[in-house]
Amino acid sequence: MKRILILHTGGTIAMSEDKETGKVMPNATNPLLAFSAMFKDNVDLIVEDIFQIPSPHITAKDMLLLKERIEQGVKMEQIDGVVITHGTDTLEETAYFLDITTDVSIPIVLTGAMRSSNEIGADGLYNFQSAIHVAASDVAKDKGVLVVMNDEIHTARYVTKTHTTNVATFRTPTFGPIGIIAKNKVLFFQELITLEKHPMTAILHDVQLVKAYAGMDSTIFHALAETKMDGLVIEALGAGNLPPATLPGIQNLIAKKIPIVLVSRCFNGIAQDAYDYEGGGKQLQEMGVIFTNGLNGQKARIKLLVALSQTTDLTIIKQFFAD
Repeated sequence: MKRILILHTGGTIAMSEDKETGKVMPNATNPLLAFSAMFKDNVDLIVEDIFQIPSPHITAKDMLLLKERIEQGVKMEQIDGVVITHGTDTLEETAYFLDITTDVSIPIVLTGAMRSSNEIGADGLYNFQSAIHVAASDVAKDKGVLVVMNDEIHTARYVTKTHTTNVATFRTPTFGPIGIIAKNKVLFFQELITLEKHPMTAILHDVQLVKAYAGMDSTIFHALAETKMDGLVIEALGAGNLPPATLPGIQNLIAKKIPIVLVSRCFNGIAQDAYDYEGGGKQLQEMGVIFTNGLNGQKARIKLLVALSQTTDLTIIKQFFAD
């Protein structure tokens, strides 16, 4: 029998809809706690309400607490897998943080819900059940942190929330899911070629994220230069380009040795130094802007936060994102 650590953090999966107003709100107690006994014939569950908060309230310090609790479970309680229930708004960020900082071989699975526990067609309990099946599966080991929603298994590295309300919101652009759950059977069809793990013991830095747009100038970059910001991620246009008027502000930040990581704001593809014109990717890279391979803005921010916990050397940080 597998020992599975269940960490409930809150989110829609733990909320109910007020039938008079239609508003979705947290419950006094997590409704999933009442269903944990359903699974005890097949697995031994260690169940904790580690948080009970909406996912927009989650911070990197909360993510670090989850990492530490998982490592404690592996070391002290001999757990075979982990399931984390989480609000969907920031689920992919927590999943990616754990993916690159938690160095364990057991399955770590995040899941959530798009419909609250008392809505018609509520998906939370089913997703919870599916996540437990994956966490208890031997074939789910050594595949990095996984996100299980709507019968699909995705990698934390590339999955993203694509719809505000649809139960099929979590998608992996370009590559698709790496596996499925079919009648409680866990099936994998592909996996990541490499996994990366980096030690993380404290959240000490401030990394900001901004999105580029047509006609953007240097206003926000000059304002950020006056803060205590330690790093910046920019969601650039197209393949990795910016309006020319942003360049003075970016040059000012680079002169202050602030690492700037560039991703594309596009749903598919990667940022590249392909275009050679003012504000084009080639010029930005020559200025010292760091390009990354396939991460979206919110995950690049998490990765830069982790990188800064180890070094402020821009050469090493650049390699950190190239790997």
